[in-house]
Amino acid sequence: MSLAIGIDLGGTNIKAALIDGDSSSLIASISRPTLDGEFVGDEPRFAHTVRDIVHELEAKAGQGKLCVGLSAPGLAHRNGRCIDWMPGRMHGLEKLDWSAFLGREARVLNDAHAALLGEVWIGAAKGCQDVFMITLGTGVGGAVLSEGRLLKGHIGRGGHLGHITVDANAPKDIFNTPGSLESFLGNKTLQERGAGKYENTHVLVAAAAAGDAEAQTLWLESVRYLAVGIVSLVNVLDPELVILGGGIASGAGDQLMQPLQSYLDDFEWAPGGHRIRIALATAGEWAGAYGCVYHCLNR
Repeated sequence: MSLAIGIDLGGTNIKAALIDGDSSSLIASISRPTLDGEFVGDEPRFAHTVRDIVHELEAKAGQGKLCVGLSAPGLAHRNGRCIDWMPGRMHGLEKLDWSAFLGREARVLNDAHAALLGEVWIGAAKGCQDVFMITLGTGVGGAVLSEGRLLKGHIGRGGHLGHITVDANAPKDIFNTPGSLESFLGNKTLQERGAGKYENTHVLVAAAAAGDAEAQTLWLESVRYLAVGIVSLVNVLDPELVILGGGIASGAGDQLMQPLQSYLDDFEWAPGGHRIRIALATAGEWAGAYGCVYHCLNR
């Protein structure tokens, strides 16, 4: 077996998996709290938790030191050894050299990049060469695969699809982008957009489905902005498939896909009658860990 370890390091939980690269089988998995903000001396506690998990999974494998793929929020360094930029949270993550800390080869990438690679390996994008993914949750993230290669860009910024402008007259977001897609879809802005009426997007969608006219208006406006973003990105990237992932997408289901398709019918440029395929992510909660292993074994 070609075994490797995938670590999906999130702000709340650390999801780790021992995966057979030949069969894509999940051999063992571990989930632990991240405990962001806690330290062991000068080192973040989550780093020590990751190291303990790696040792546990290697013991299960019985093969000595294994390659480790690790994903986390932020911009991964070009050398693939650390997250180079992640301000405001995950304290201690920036510049932490995971290969040196773990004492074995470690390959680091952005968490949305990892989720897309997981979909390419075992999920909705299996077999695709040109695909992009938009993740809808607290914020709006994304990743791009072009001609079979993950688009990272010059400094690792490639794929931040939530920070494209869909309304140039709207206020700037946290990345200084006016009227970004994230501003109209992320949970983080819903309290402002909905005047505090809806606790989160799941509540908003449920209210819209139950006939709340105000919720329907707000939700359809959000979906319309998503459609505008998708058709704009399609014109730039020309993918064979667009994947929607994250908690909002999986929770909304048809309440998202049906109005989205209607807007796409109106907005999409369809040369020669060619229409873009839209699908919900299917790789599940271990997509990031799978993507880390895929990246590690196919570097």
